[in-house]
Amino acid sequence: MPSVMVQEETPAAAAAAARQGGKVVIVMPAYNAARTIAETFRAIPEGYYDEIVVVDDHSRDDTVERARALNLKAIRHPHNVGYGGNQKTCYMEALRDGAGVVVMLHPDGQYDPAIIPEMVRPIHEGRADMVLGSRMMVPGAAKRGGMPLWKRIANRFLTTTENLAMGRQFTECHTGYRAYSRRFLETVPFLRNSNGFVFDTEVIFQAVHFGLPVVEVPVASRYFDDASSVGFRQGVVYGLGTLWTAARFLLHRWGLAPCDKFKA
Repeated sequence: MPSVMVQEETPAAAAAAARQGGKVVIVMPAYNAARTIAETFRAIPEGYYDEIVVVDDHSRDDTVERARALNLKAIRHPHNVGYGGNQKTCYMEALRDGAGVVVMLHPDGQYDPAIIPEMVRPIHEGRADMVLGSRMMVPGAAKRGGMPLWKRIANRFLTTTENLAMGRQFTECHTGYRAYSRRFLETVPFLRNSNGFVFDTEVIFQAVHFGLPVVEVPVASRYFDDASSVGFRQGVVYGLGTLWTAARFLLHRWGLAPCDKFKA
């Protein structure tokens, strides 16, 4: 019986096959990320993306120059618009460039770029329109990554409250590591959302409201001096905004107070 040679698929070939579902654009909402953007970029697996777009929210350092030195597409806001406002520019630019899948990766090195293939795969397989990189999916992972105790407690409390409002069982609703399908970004009215940190909460509630499937994948993160992080005061404001978003979601669903964020 003649022998059959089986040719192993190379990582590049596997990536190309996985990306048949559409162009993959990685967006980096940046603010004072000059010290970390190069290291973050070099940690991104080769062959799993088509373009990287850096949107600088009027940083005080040379983030844009560092990004352009890496041959990345870089856009600079003429004034600071906030974390949510930065994301709006990121997603509009990615859609304009023909993205089929958009991955949001913070350029501060807090989240592991190595799992980008796992972030993209559920969308290309048709199992998700939104993928969340959860730090809470693996017990103890957030603690090992250096997340402060007060943040872990707040994260658990808010995620539990949001799950009750949405009727879901997400392990974390407060990760900054996400991937979206083009359909997601063309369906949810994200331009109506906050320009602040609560933008991230609003898009999850919108995903549930519009019936778009969401998948979580485990991700490792690390807290260090150059990593951007919400302080206690900002965290309180963000927490209150999250609770208000949950209330508006329920009031809209009950027909008591319609909200533009949940209108097609």
